[in-house]
Amino acid sequence: MSIGVHNIGQGCVTCLDYDEHYILTFPNGYGRQVNALFAIFVFNALSILTVPWIELGGECSINCSKTGYNASIVFHTKPFYGGKKHRITAEIFSPNDKKPFCSIEGEWNGVMYAKYSTGENTVFIDTKKMPTIKKKVRKLEDQDDFESRCLWKDVTYNLK
Repeated sequence: MSIGVHNIGQGCVTCLDYDEHYILTFPNGYGRQVNALFAIFVFNALSILTVPWIELGGECSINCSKTGYNASIVFHTKPFYGGKKHRITAEIFSPNDKKPFCSIEGEWNGVMYAKYSTGENTVFIDTKKMPTIKKKVRKLEDQDDFESRCLWKDVTYNLK
């Protein structure tokens, strides 16, 4: 009782202030609902549901052709028994290096910790303390017919 979305392709992020272009891949997304007990009792027609959650899983990469820096990121899915949700590990590499100068671990929707090759350990980022920035979107009447929000406005209205 879950659904998975496998993201194919890549994205490009440009940092105008530094004239840097990053090519990145995306993790897969999963909507989960049932716990381990469901699988055990499914043949007895007994289902014990949990609160649904969204989960990311799979490997991603980020590469900058200008600087040569790159990162390898793994979004870990929750194991069937035990384990934690939303875990992430990553390694960041300098140009032409095979050994990472920084390793990151933690939760992608919480706190991530960095461990540098110098031995220094520090908080890399705490996503819960980050400010929320409201999206800037043109009004529906100013959008073309096939722009996403205009195209899906009826679905969005009915979902709300």
